[in-house]
Amino acid sequence: MKIFYNRPFIVPRWIILLVDTCIATSSFILSYFILDEFRFTELVRGHFFIYAGLFAVTAMTTFYFMRIYKGLIRYSNTKDMFRIFSAVLIVSLVYPIISELIASRIYAIPRIDMPTLLVLNFFIGSSLLIMLRTSIKEIYILAKGSVLTNVKRVLVYGSDHHSILLKQAIEDAGAGKVIVCGFIQSGGKKINSNIEQKRVYHTRELADLHKKFNIDKVILPNNQSGNSAIRGVVDHCLDLGIQVQTVPPSEQWVSGKLSLGQIQDLKIEDLLPRKPIQINNHLVSKEIIGKRVLITGAAGSIGSEIARQVLSYHPEMVILCDQAESPLHEIQLELEEKYPSTRIKTFIASIRNLRRMIIPFKEYRPHIVFHAAAYKHVPMMEKYPEEAILTNVMGTRNMADLSVCFGVDKFIMISTDKAVNPTNIMGASKRIAEMYVQSLNNASVNPPSSEFLSGLLQDGDDDTLSVKNSNKTRFITTRFGNVLGSNGSVIPRFSAQIQHGGPITVTHPEITRYFMTIPEAVQLVLEAATVGNGGEIFVFDMGEPVKITDLAINMIKLAGLVPGKDINIVYTGLRPGEKLYEELLNEAEKTLPTHHEKIKIAKVIAGSYKEVLNEIETLTELCKQGDHLKLVGKMKMIIPEFISNNSEFSKLDEKPKRKVLFVPAYTDSIKIQ
Repeated sequence: MKIFYNRPFIVPRWIILLVDTCIATSSFILSYFILDEFRFTELVRGHFFIYAGLFAVTAMTTFYFMRIYKGLIRYSNTKDMFRIFSAVLIVSLVYPIISELIASRIYAIPRIDMPTLLVLNFFIGSSLLIMLRTSIKEIYILAKGSVLTNVKRVLVYGSDHHSILLKQAIEDAGAGKVIVCGFIQSGGKKINSNIEQKRVYHTRELADLHKKFNIDKVILPNNQSGNSAIRGVVDHCLDLGIQVQTVPPSEQWVSGKLSLGQIQDLKIEDLLPRKPIQINNHLVSKEIIGKRVLITGAAGSIGSEIARQVLSYHPEMVILCDQAESPLHEIQLELEEKYPSTRIKTFIASIRNLRRMIIPFKEYRPHIVFHAAAYKHVPMMEKYPEEAILTNVMGTRNMADLSVCFGVDKFIMISTDKAVNPTNIMGASKRIAEMYVQSLNNASVNPPSSEFLSGLLQDGDDDTLSVKNSNKTRFITTRFGNVLGSNGSVIPRFSAQIQHGGPITVTHPEITRYFMTIPEAVQLVLEAATVGNGGEIFVFDMGEPVKITDLAINMIKLAGLVPGKDINIVYTGLRPGEKLYEELLNEAEKTLPTHHEKIKIAKVIAGSYKEVLNEIETLTELCKQGDHLKLVGKMKMIIPEFISNNSEFSKLDEKPKRKVLFVPAYTDSIKIQ
């Protein structure tokens, strides 16, 4: 076996052609004698030799043109078997014509029962040819399994056409490094049957198969990991220490062939305890097609995904705005390569710089603004609260005011669940930004910045501001929880810790978070932006909250490691401003349904525009003083539900009573488009 595998020799093609011809001719001889009841007296007459010789020549000629001798026998697949059947069938159809022309007319040999002979020969000949290839292939596989120590043994999920195609592709691409031990599925009529010499097993046999064959991986075709029917299989695999991998659809294979590099490990987002989110693409397309769209924070994880999805709906132009030079350059190159027919503009600036931010509005006149730029890291903003105010609040005010002044149709603010009953500076700053955006939506006066902006425009400039249409812009807020894989999220951090051998650090064993994938979050943002009439805060149904500890355990298992043995989990304690449980809705808020089951509206009456504006300007002045306690104290007055958690600012909450400036209240009715 070892010699057979380590020194595989390639038999010359002409020898394989001769062997196939001999097998086919032997099959014909056997069929001839079976039909003649083994009366060997025919040999004396010579009729038999003429019939057999004609058949050998016909078979060799057909096999040559059908090229059944070309492939390596040890890599034979279903297509090769089908080619053999086709070749033998063609021989069976051509031979009677040749026999009639030569044997009967030239040599005047008596006719034989040709149909019966050829039918019998077809089954015997094709079976022998296939058995030859199957036997050599199995011997090679056995030799490979006995010699290789690092070979991977895998099971393919399913038994349909895609699974069979995947099995063939794995064997072809594996180059001896991967052995497919069989198929596995949850039920069906194919259980215990054989497909391409591989058995179809039931999923309940997975543990026994793991022990018997030392299974390393289960491979899912066409990204079926989101299918609820196989979630149990995935969980069972992880418990057994079996890696789960996925492959892209066959139409995405390079040059029609699967490479081992396209087989990817199952991602942690595939294990979210809910169904994947789908949106009404037609509705979103009608809103975006032919429009000019400005995206702030476009180099970030959310902003860049907004850009990708917006471009898929054929806008007239997309303006990418960010202050991070290199990431903005990279996303520009990516999008220009993928969408060469759409105008893509980039603009480097901080949203805090009002003078700079006038430029993209003035030059490109966007119809829609997606405002994703923000500081988002909770511990960092606890140290630098003035930065949270200047960027998350004042930066949002700049973008919102510019949208009104330049007649933007819709302004969509990307907010966070941390704005609900905030326990940290970051969440509180986003809540104040929400309040300003809501109040501006219903403001009966133009923002004060319109006069300032008018003064900034050069004298004689033909461009005029849309200051008279202060109610034209519709302001919409979208609020969701943590996004898997976003910059600075726990997933990249856990991955890095696993790669370094651990430990994984988790702040608290009971801490939970709502999670959503980046594409899902952006899909819901786009749909909410489409149906929003202005003034709404859209909240997304993100399913059940996930324990961060469970997330860490699953990531360790996905890496093929054992939690607590290969990688430890260490609890470090809650960070400043962090809370155990996130909320999507304030206790004083109500939700109303929309056309999409995953999108709801948290409707509160917005505060007075003038009052909110005065408070924000006060916050801006306090930022200049550098007194964190005064600044945060003012934030707590604006947001009475802002109670610091595990923070130096918790002492500000010890006062008997704070002045309540804004109390959320319900509206009587809401019109939902």
